[in-house]
Amino acid sequence: MAEAVGAIWHERAEADLLNRLVIDAGMTWSDVAVLRACRRYRRQVGTAYTETYQDEALLAYPDVAEALVGLFRVRVDPRVDGSEAALQHARAALQTALSEIAQLDQDRILRRIAGTVEATVRSNVAVPVGAERGSEALAIKLDSREVPDSTAPVPYAEVFVHHPGMEGIHVRGGRVARGGVRASDRREDFREEVLNLMQAQMTKNAVIVPTGAKGGFVLRGPPADPDERAQATTAAYRRYIRALLDVTDDVEGDGTVPAANVRRRDGDDPYLVVAPDKGTAALSTEANAISHAYGFWLGDAFATGGSSGFDHKQLGVTARGAWVAIQRHFRELGVDVQHEPIRVAGIGDMGGDVFGNGMLQSSQIKLVAAFDHRDIFLDPEADPETSYAERQRLFAAARSSWQHYDRGRLGPGGGVWSRQAKSVAVSEEVRQLLGVDWPSATPPALIRAILQAPVDLLFLGGIGTFVKASHERHDQISDRANDAVRVDAADVRARVVGEGANLGVTQGARIEYARRGGRINTDAVDNAGGVDTSDREVNLKLAVDAAIADGELDPGERDELLAATTEPVVERVLADVGRQAAAISHERVTSAQDLSAHVELLERLEGHGESPAPAGRLDRELEMLPDQAELGIRADAGAGLTRPEIAVLMGYAKLDLRTALLDSSLPDDPALETLLTGYFPDAAVRAMPKAIAAHPLRRELIATRVTGDVVDCMGVTWVDRVVRQSGAPACHVVAAYWVARTLLDAPSAWEIVARHELSCDPLLTAELRALVTAALDQVARTELRFGVEAIGEVIERDRGAVDAIASAAGELGSQRLQRRSRRLDRLPPAVVDVHRRVNDALPFARVAEQLELVESRGLWQRWQRQGLVGELQQARRAVAERVLTEHPDRDAPEAVAAFLDARPEARARLERLVARVEAADEVDLDAVAVVVRALRDAFAG
Repeated sequence: MAEAVGAIWHERAEADLLNRLVIDAGMTWSDVAVLRACRRYRRQVGTAYTETYQDEALLAYPDVAEALVGLFRVRVDPRVDGSEAALQHARAALQTALSEIAQLDQDRILRRIAGTVEATVRSNVAVPVGAERGSEALAIKLDSREVPDSTAPVPYAEVFVHHPGMEGIHVRGGRVARGGVRASDRREDFREEVLNLMQAQMTKNAVIVPTGAKGGFVLRGPPADPDERAQATTAAYRRYIRALLDVTDDVEGDGTVPAANVRRRDGDDPYLVVAPDKGTAALSTEANAISHAYGFWLGDAFATGGSSGFDHKQLGVTARGAWVAIQRHFRELGVDVQHEPIRVAGIGDMGGDVFGNGMLQSSQIKLVAAFDHRDIFLDPEADPETSYAERQRLFAAARSSWQHYDRGRLGPGGGVWSRQAKSVAVSEEVRQLLGVDWPSATPPALIRAILQAPVDLLFLGGIGTFVKASHERHDQISDRANDAVRVDAADVRARVVGEGANLGVTQGARIEYARRGGRINTDAVDNAGGVDTSDREVNLKLAVDAAIADGELDPGERDELLAATTEPVVERVLADVGRQAAAISHERVTSAQDLSAHVELLERLEGHGESPAPAGRLDRELEMLPDQAELGIRADAGAGLTRPEIAVLMGYAKLDLRTALLDSSLPDDPALETLLTGYFPDAAVRAMPKAIAAHPLRRELIATRVTGDVVDCMGVTWVDRVVRQSGAPACHVVAAYWVARTLLDAPSAWEIVARHELSCDPLLTAELRALVTAALDQVARTELRFGVEAIGEVIERDRGAVDAIASAAGELGSQRLQRRSRRLDRLPPAVVDVHRRVNDALPFARVAEQLELVESRGLWQRWQRQGLVGELQQARRAVAERVLTEHPDRDAPEAVAAFLDARPEARARLERLVARVEAADEVDLDAVAVVVRALRDAFAG
C-alpha cells in the first residue's frame, strides 16, 4: 500500500478505482499498472465498454485480475519462470477463474483482456529505470494478428506505451518498417488514426526499402499554456522513444543482441527507425541522443533529420515532390505551371513545411484562398509577383501566420480573418471567386466555399480530412474537428488536387472526384518525397558508420560526406516521384483495355488466384477498390480504373513483387549490382565502395529498385501476365526483363520518351512507349524460353545477335525515311520539321485528348474509338505530305503558314467544332468522329 501511494504521489501510477486491487487482491502498484494498460489498450482497439465498466469487471473478480497479471508475467517478465509448464499452469489458473464469471458483459470484457495478454510478446516491465536508459512508461508489444477484435488494417506488430501523463502506439506493417511519429490530439482514438496513417504509409513505402510504420502519442492532461505544452510534449516523446527502445533488439557485428531484461515471445526484431511528423519535427535530435545513450546499433540513423540529418523543411523535399506530381497533371492538361499563371486554393500557412515550400515552387502561383486552423486568407485578384514575394517573406520568418500577411500586398477584395470571428463580410471579388452570392458568411461556410472554389489547383498542406465521398458520413471519417467544414468530392470544382499532406481526402472521395474528370493521385504518391528522403538518409548513414568502423572512412569526414550527398539525394527522390506519377498516367491511358488484367491481379493479391499473395496483403473493401459488380459495370461502359485506384493497385503490386524477389536468389545476381551503387550518390560510392557493397540492406535495396523499374516501365500487370502465360516464377520473369532491358539499352529509349512526352502529341508519345515496351516484352519472353539463370552470362551470350538485329532494324527505319524524303524531294530533317509544325498548328493534340476522355460503352464503341485514333494519325501524316507537295521550295515555317493561310474558312470551322466538343459536359464519340473527318477532309483530302 505504501509503495502504491508513493507511486501515485510521484506520478508513476494513476489514482483510480483499480487501485482497490492492491487491497482486494494483494497486488503491487505495478501489477495494477499492467491491468490498467491492458484496459486502456482495449479501449483503443474499439471496445464498446467504458473504462469504468471494465474496471468494475476487474474489481468484481479479483481472482481473475490476479490470474491475468500472473499470465502476463509468465509470458514476458524474465524474473518469473517462463517455461512451457509454467505457461500452461498460468493459463489453467486463468481459465478456472474465468469460469466463475456469471455476467455476460463481464465475461466478454475479461476474456478479451485475457486474449490481449496472450497476444503480448514483449514488455519492459522488468527493465530498470535509470538516468539514461529505461522508460518510466510501460511498453507492451503485441502480435496484432492475435489481438481479439482487431479490425483491418491489422499491423505486423505494435507497441502500446502507457504512462499516467501520456499514452502512445507504434504500429508496423512488417519486420523492416519505418514511418513518422506524431504528437496526436486524438486522445480517444489515436490508435485508429495511427493505423490509417500506417496503411497509407505502406503503399507510399513501395518506392523504398522498409514497409510502412507509424507512431503517435497523446498527452493525457495537456497544459493550456503553449510553452508548457511544448515542454510536456518533449517529455512525453522521450518516454515514448525510451519505451520503444526498451523492447527492441540490438545488432552487434552480424548478430542480433536480445533486448536486455526482456523475455521475448517473438523472433529477433532489431529494426526500428522513426521520423519526424506532426508536432515532432524538431525532436529528432532528442531521439538520436536517446539512441546513443542506449548504444542502439543505428546511432543517429535511428531518427531521420536532426542535427546531423537532412532538414526536410530546408530542403523542401516533400513539397517539391508533390509539385513534380502536380506539374505532370497540368502538363497533361497542356499547362506549364512554371510559366503560366494558375489560381490556387490551399490548406495550410506559410510557416508550415509542406504548404510553405509548396507555395514557393512557382512564381506563377496566384494563391487566391487559403485557411489553416487559425485564419482564413483571401486574395481573389492576387498578383503573382507581389504575392510570391510576400509568401517568401512569411516563410523566412521565425514564426508567422496569415495574420502577418502585409495587407498592402493584397489585391482588391482580399483580407485575412480569424476562424473565431462570428461572421465575415464577403466582397464582390470574393463572391465572384467562390461563385457565391452571400454578403457575409460564417467562417465554416467560407471554408467550405474555398474547398469548392472553381480554381486550377486545390493544394492540401495542412492536417485534417477535408473532402469525403458523397456516400460517406462525417462520423466515418474519424476527424471530428473538421466535420463542420468538410465537403463532398462531387462539389469540388478544382481541376487538380495536390496532396502534400496525409489523409486530406478520403480514398472514396479521390475516386469519386477522378471519375468526374478531376486530376488526382493519392497522398501516398504526391508526398512520397519525404519518406523517400528519410529512407535514403538512414541507408546512407548505415553505410557511413560501417565504413568508419572498418577504417574505410575517417570519422572526421562523416558530416562533410553527408552534406555533399544532400542535393544528389533530393534529385533521386524527385526522380522517383516523377517516375511513379508517370507510371500512373501511362497505366491510366490503357486502363480500359487492361481492365481484365487489373481484375486478375486484384484477385491474386487478395488471395483468390492460383499463386496467392500472403493472406491479408490486399483488402479490396478497405482500400476502396471496386468490387466485381462495379468492375462489370465499368467493363460494359468501356471504363477502367481511376488514377487513385491505379496508385493503390500499383503500390500493392510492387510490395508483392518485391517480396517474391527477396524470397529468391535474384537480388544476389552480380548483374544487378549497378542498382545498389546507382541508389547512392556518386560521392558516397567513391568514398566507401566496400561499405556500400556490404550494406546490411543490400538485397532489399536491389529488390526494391528492380521492382520499381519493371513495374513503372512495363506496367502494373506485365509480370503477372507473363507469369500466368509462361508458368515461370516472377524472379525469372524479372531476370528476363533485365536481360532485355540491357540488350536493347532501354534506359536510353525511356529517357528520350520522357524528355519529350509532356511537350509532344500524346498519341505520338503513346506510340513510342508502345514500341519500346513491345520490343522489351518480345525479347524478355524469348530469353525466358531459353533460361535466365545467370543474367550476366545471358547478356554476353546474346549481345552480338541483338546488336545485329538492332542495326538491321535501324537501317530499315532509316531507309523508310529516306524513301519518303526522296518521294517528296525533301531532306529528312525538313520532313520531320513539317510534321512537328503541322501537329502544333492544327488541333491534333486537342482532338486526341478528347478521344482519351471518351467513356466508350460496349465493344463497338471501343473499336470505333481505336479506329478514330488511327484516322487521326493518318490525317496528320497526310497533311504534312500535302504541305510538302504544295510548297516544295519553301522552308518548313513558311510552307506550313502558306498552306494554312490558304484555308482560313476551314480552320475557323474546325476551331468551332473542336470548341463545341470541348465545351460539352460529356465527350460524345460521334461528335469527335465528326471533328476527325472534318480535319481530314479539309486539310488532308
